[in-house]
Amino acid sequence: MIFETVEVGPLGVNSYILGCATSHEGVVIDPGGDVERIAEIVQRHNLKILYIINTHGHFDHVGGNLQAVRQFGAPLLIHESDAAMLGRAAEVAGMYGMQGENSPAPDSFLADNRELVFGTHRMKVLHTPGHTQGGCCLYLEDDKKVITGDTLFADSIGRTDLPGGSHEQLLASIKSKLFSLPDEVTAYPGHGPKTTIGHEKRHNPYF
Repeated sequence: MIFETVEVGPLGVNSYILGCATSHEGVVIDPGGDVERIAEIVQRHNLKILYIINTHGHFDHVGGNLQAVRQFGAPLLIHESDAAMLGRAAEVAGMYGMQGENSPAPDSFLADNRELVFGTHRMKVLHTPGHTQGGCCLYLEDDKKVITGDTLFADSIGRTDLPGGSHEQLLASIKSKLFSLPDEVTAYPGHGPKTTIGHEKRHNPYF
C-alpha cells in the first residue's frame, strides 16, 4: 500500500495520500493547502485519484479543496452534517487572521459504514461526531490503520469549544467507534504524530 503524509496549510494539517501499488488508484484526504506538494506525491506514485475526502469541515482541513478538485478531477466527499461549512471556509479563516478559500460543494456524502474502494484496498467510514457534527474517521481494516482527523490525537482529543462541538459526544464517539478497534491499529490524526489504539486506550488522559 502507498501511504504518504504531508503537513499542509498554516495550521499544520496532516494530509494523507493513499494508493494501491497494483492499480495505482488512490485517494487524497484533507487537502488543507499546499496542494502542489500533494500533487508531487500523487505524480511520483503515478496515482489516479478516485476521491478527495474531508474528515470534517474546518477551514484548515478543506482550504485546498478547490485546487485539489481542479488538479485531480475527482469527486469531493464530506459528511452531510459538515457540508454547509465548505462555503464559509474563507470567512472563518479570516476570523483567525488567515487567508482561506471556499470549497466547492461536495459531490457525495460520507456516511457511517460506507465503504470506499481504491484498487485492492477498502476503507470504511466511521462517523465520529463531537469535534464537529460531521466528523468522520477512515478505517482500513486489512492494513490496520485508521485516519482519525481531529477526533483523536496522540495522548489527546479534538477540541469541542467550537460551534457544533460536544465534549460528551466526542468521548462517546471515541469509545464506541475507535476504542472498539484492535489495539494494534495505528491511528493517523489530523495534526501531530501517529499513535496506536492500544496506547490511547491505556494512556490518553481524557479516558
